[in-house]
Amino acid sequence: MRTTKFLIAIFTVTLFAAFSSCGSYTRAKKNNPGLKDYYQSYFNIGVAVSAQTIKEEQGTLLLKEFNSITPENAMKMQPIHPREDVYNWTEADALVNFALNNRIKIRGHTLCWHEQVPAWIFKNSSGGGVDKELLLKRLKDHITTVVGRYKGKVYAWDVVNEVIGDEDDQYLRPSLWKEICGEEFIAKAFEYAHQADPDALLFYNDYNSERPAKRAKIYKMLKKLVDAKVPVHGVGLQGHWSVFEPSDTELRESLKLYASLGLQIQITEMDLSIYKWEKNLRAKKPGEPDSLTAVLEKKQSDRYARLFSIFREFKKNISSVTFWNLSDRSTWLDQYPVPGRKNYPLLFDQNLQRKKAYRGVVNF
Repeated sequence: MRTTKFLIAIFTVTLFAAFSSCGSYTRAKKNNPGLKDYYQSYFNIGVAVSAQTIKEEQGTLLLKEFNSITPENAMKMQPIHPREDVYNWTEADALVNFALNNRIKIRGHTLCWHEQVPAWIFKNSSGGGVDKELLLKRLKDHITTVVGRYKGKVYAWDVVNEVIGDEDDQYLRPSLWKEICGEEFIAKAFEYAHQADPDALLFYNDYNSERPAKRAKIYKMLKKLVDAKVPVHGVGLQGHWSVFEPSDTELRESLKLYASLGLQIQITEMDLSIYKWEKNLRAKKPGEPDSLTAVLEKKQSDRYARLFSIFREFKKNISSVTFWNLSDRSTWLDQYPVPGRKNYPLLFDQNLQRKKAYRGVVNF
């Protein structure tokens, strides 16, 4: 009898300890949530990654804070399809497998763009320029192969990227795609992607999509596609913004306009530069400052807070917000538009610690 009572006591203590441990773990998670946890009732929170980002301490931070990834470069045409008969799947496969193994979403980026295009795609077998028929065939082959490989794994694709011109009087951006195919290649790219994976969400993706002149042109193109029943499901606002722009009014008006088309909206490449917008590359000027001052740090935190407040207003329309890089340790803005000028556009600093801007995003 004593033995039985003793065993029951031991079992009771062990069971109590197990439940207590489980409760402690749950409380710890609630007391230290990540971005994805704060926004679980709003939209997915993603980040652009490379093969390095998913390793060691960066990988740990990524999984704590985010529930979606976008390959920064691995799925662009030049890296993944460098020659007509050669595909380079190594990094793209690694990122897709990482997402699947950790049960997070993955966005594909990007299938048709005027940059990072391999030279062979615009040349025929004699070394001359391709005609429209051959170029569209190559585009279809590329999209069918890439989207088909990741069918059912990549849930959304940036199908066409940045085809709208930057100048106010310029509708489509000058490119070899446009020069050879006219406007037709845009609709064709969406059709090819839909054929390759009918369940994938297909996005048009662009920057400065809140500026009134460019916004009007993007809307015009998207409405034409929607009216023609082209399988476009969403618009990606890249969100390469700064502490100076866009204004609250510009952003709200843009979100309302794009939502009126019945399209899903995603913020696809978000970062907030501490510098004013510049388009053209230039050298760093002697004595040009490049530090995150206390004034700029507060300005950035306040701006992030305002932007996410607006995003939350539009939670019925916005399904994802993706940051373009994980931390200030590595950002493309260190090399653009001023190579060698340090920028600090993200929520985590160079030591992977949360910045004041992080608090601006989650304190609501």
